Amino acid sequence: MVSPVKAARGALYRTLWRWHFYAGLFVLPFILILSVTGAIYLFKPQIDRWEERAYLAQGVQGAVSPDRQLAAALAAYPDARFNHYRLPREPGDAAMVQLGLPDGRVTEVFVSPQGAVLGSIDAGTRISDIVAMIHGSLLLGKWGDWLVELAASWTIVMILTGLYLWWPRPFRAAGTFWPRLSLRGRPLLKDIHRVTGFWIAGLVLVMLASGLPWAGVWGSAFKAVRAQMGWVQGGQNWKVGAGADHAAHDHDHEAMLRAAAAPRPTTLPLSTFVTRADAQGMAFPVLVIPPHAPQRFGPPTGNVWTVKTETQNRPLARQVTYDPVTGTETGRSGFADRHVIDRVVNTGIAWHEGQLFGLANQLIGVATTLALIAISVLGVLMWLRRRPAGTLGAPPASDMRMPRTMVVAIVLLGFLLPLFGASLIAILAVERIIRFIRSGRAARSPRS
Repeated sequence: MVSPVKAARGALYRTLWRWHFYAGLFVLPFILILSVTGAIYLFKPQIDRWEERAYLAQGVQGAVSPDRQLAAALAAYPDARFNHYRLPREPGDAAMVQLGLPDGRVTEVFVSPQGAVLGSIDAGTRISDIVAMIHGSLLLGKWGDWLVELAASWTIVMILTGLYLWWPRPFRAAGTFWPRLSLRGRPLLKDIHRVTGFWIAGLVLVMLASGLPWAGVWGSAFKAVRAQMGWVQGGQNWKVGAGADHAAHDHDHEAMLRAAAAPRPTTLPLSTFVTRADAQGMAFPVLVIPPHAPQRFGPPTGNVWTVKTETQNRPLARQVTYDPVTGTETGRSGFADRHVIDRVVNTGIAWHEGQLFGLANQLIGVATTLALIAISVLGVLMWLRRRPAGTLGAPPASDMRMPRTMVVAIVLLGFLLPLFGASLIAILAVERIIRFIRSGRAARSPRS
């Protein structure tokens, strides 16, 4: 006779297996899309540089000043507004001058060291920009952003339930920490699935958690909590949700042009601040931003020249501001000046984007995404081999009540992952309605 304790454990195992199964079926297409796009985006610096290959290594002989480079860009785009100047990465590379156009678009103009306009790329049209939009919103705007967040939340549930299912009963190392290659068929697939899932679980959870601050629902709630708790030192420097990126479209272009036309004291030329930027030794890309210019995050700059790095390795972030008339330094800030919560989030984002410690970070990210795809595909193969023909083959439901500690854990997880919590309530409501309908049909059916 099975003891009540063993029966309860078995019921809990079947319940979590059922959750793991349904979570896996739901998130599978999202895992494939997000893993592929995420793996590509890890190499954004290399992809961007490849797209700019025609503007590199132009030589330094006959080089002109940044002021003449800016003049050349503005001559090619009359009535445009100067947004910022990006220093060349290597001597001889073209400088990039970002301009806001009268129709609201933003374009990046590449000017050779000799002052010739070589070409342009509209902001938001790079390969990495398109990949990022697919990765963040599936090109479906707000609804896509919510779908991605929902899939990420259920992937976390899938990983956590998978860890519970992974623990061997009784414990044995083979099949737990390494697969038993002597097995064949579905048992071998199960071993590879379980072992690989264990080894990448931590990496996947960190990857998912570090992406949540961007998500529309979670990120907005987190932003509100930060403000309420006073965890803010400086503006938030990551985008939340699938809203328009100001680097790709300048919605306030006319207002900024009017502001630019207002009388102001004469400022020092661009070249002065490019020289100061070059002396700072910041990580590429280094931007020199004129007074009252738009920024990717937050309001336009004030009446100062700003030198900043937009490196994806966010712990290296620094910014220096200068008086436009005298050129004296008026402010300086860096990663260490931000609140500890922001430092944690930005470190996670740098890891998520594969830029925290260079190529090794990128390769770890690729290995994680490939392993995640592999265990997802293995899970499908195991299901197809196990399920009876003509049925879904879902793990059987359990009628026993879930332990109180597990209920508390689920409620807490639903609170921490709002879209998971909302969807779980909807699923449980639908299941209850289906059971009610089935019980009503059974009651009305004639007895034999």
